[in-house]
Amino acid sequence: MTHTIQVGTEVLHAMALSTEQKSGVVAQYRRDPKDTGSPEVQIALLSERINGLGGHFTAHKRDHSSRRGLVKLVNQRRKLLDYLKSTNAAKYQEVVERLGLRR
Repeated sequence: MTHTIQVGTEVLHAMALSTEQKSGVVAQYRRDPKDTGSPEVQIALLSERINGLGGHFTAHKRDHSSRRGLVKLVNQRRKLLDYLKSTNAAKYQEVVERLGLRR
């Protein structure tokens, strides 16, 4: 079950990122002003969503469907981190440090 929040005419889902949050994360991690899909941006967006789900699971301990989605997000982030590590080790190290990931 997804919780929805009404903000003006916009309906936000508790587990999704708002447009403002997403654009803020993209602005912090992008390579150039037009960049939206680099691995660094994708990893940062996934990390933001993963961190946002922590509160959901403290309130809903038996929500196994959402937990499955969380595992998928973590696996997708892991794959992107592995790709970044193999293509640009310096960027990988920078992203891991900026996001505070344990590696």
